[in-house]
Amino acid sequence: MAGPALGVELAGPVSNEVLDRLRRMLSGLSERFVEERPGHFDLSVVAERLDVVDIDQERSRPCLVVVAGPEVGDKEIFEAEHADLPDLEPLIGFAPTHDVSIIAMCNHRVDHAVTALLTAAVMAIVGGVVSFEVHDWQLPTVRGLPGLIAITPGPAPTVYGTSELLRAWVTHPDFRLVK
Repeated sequence: MAGPALGVELAGPVSNEVLDRLRRMLSGLSERFVEERPGHFDLSVVAERLDVVDIDQERSRPCLVVVAGPEVGDKEIFEAEHADLPDLEPLIGFAPTHDVSIIAMCNHRVDHAVTALLTAAVMAIVGGVVSFEVHDWQLPTVRGLPGLIAITPGPAPTVYGTSELLRAWVTHPDFRLVK
């Protein structure tokens, strides 16, 4: 069963140099590392390497990290995912042309923490702005965290922010990602 997913909006493509740095970092965090195509990584992330305590003691957590956009692969998925979004430029300062999706393949509490901290690590290399949905009851907490850039209204509010926001959010008692 797939777990939570986070997206990192990018203002441009990921260069080969940045992709190489991302590849090395992901490989170092993982027990199993398979690159199905350039920028499409199937991983088993060792939670402890992200300073996450895995109370299930399963050793590693299955995840996907996928770079998408024109000339990268998964262009159609990128376009479909962004088709219904509002104009993001006024909200985050740029119109995304590419993104990176970080997807947990399980849905235990540890997978939520691993997904958030793995996303923060990815952002340290590729830059960008993270986007994730929150429940209405989580809004007051998220509004008070550092690194918040914007929140879109609606029945499923979407939060945009920096990696600092993710690191602060994961330590809060109300932390839980929306699938």
